[in-house]
Amino acid sequence: MIPASVVDRSKEFSGKRVLVTGAGKGIGRATALLLAARGASVVALSRSPDDLRSLEREIGCETHAVELADVAAARAAALAAQPIDLLVNNAGIARLQPFLDLDVEAFDETMAVNVRAAMVVGQICARSMIERGTGGAIVNVSSISAQIGFPLHAAYCASKAALDALTRVMAVELGEHGIRVNTVNPTVTLTPMAQKAWGDPGKAAQMLSRIPLNRFVEPGEVAQTIAYLLGAESHMINGVSLAVDGGFLAR
Repeated sequence: MIPASVVDRSKEFSGKRVLVTGAGKGIGRATALLLAARGASVVALSRSPDDLRSLEREIGCETHAVELADVAAARAAALAAQPIDLLVNNAGIARLQPFLDLDVEAFDETMAVNVRAAMVVGQICARSMIERGTGGAIVNVSSISAQIGFPLHAAYCASKAALDALTRVMAVELGEHGIRVNTVNPTVTLTPMAQKAWGDPGKAAQMLSRIPLNRFVEPGEVAQTIAYLLGAESHMINGVSLAVDGGFLAR
C-alpha cells in the first residue's frame, strides 16, 4: 500500500466542478484554493465582489457575488453555477447577543444564511446531479457549536444544530441517487469571523484549555477535511458530522 503522504493528489478533482459558498474568506477561501490545486474547476460564491476578484486572480475561478439570505438571489446564483459535481455549503454568519437580548431579526438572518441557504443551494445542485445521473457529494460546514451551548451564540448554535439535522435528512434521501452528504464540524477556526467571538485573550485561553491539542484550527486544516469528504476515499461516508476539534468533544 502506498503511504498517504506520498499519494499525488494534484489531479484528485480533475474534471469536477465544485461550488463553494462563502468562498471569499476563511474556510471557504482555503477550500477553494485547495480544491483548485487538486484539479477542480471552482465556482465561488460570496457577497464580497472584492474578495471574489482577488480569488479569481489567484485561481482563475468562476465567481458570483450574491447575498445568500435572499432566497431568489441564492436560487439564481446556484442555477447559474450548474452543472455542479461537488458542493461545499460554507457561507455563514455569527450575530453575538445574550439570549435575553437576542432580537428576532438577528436570529432570522442567522438561520437564513447558515441553514436556509444551504437548503436552497443544495436542492438545486442535487436536482442537477440527479437529472444527470452523476451522483456527487455535498459538505455542509457546521461547527461543534451544533452540540455545545456557548454564551452569546444562541442563534449561531441553533443554526448549526439545524444544519446538522438537515444534513442527515439530505444524506438519507439523496443517498439512493449516489449523492453523499456530510458535515464538517470544526472548533474555533482562525478566520476573520472567529476573531469577533474569540479575539479576547482571556476568552480564548478559556476555550483553549478545553482543547487537548491546545490550539485552534487553521482554515487549511478544515479545507483538507472537506476535500476528504468530497473525495473517493470517503465513498462510504454519508450522514456524518465529522469534528475537527483537537479533542474538544472528547473531554
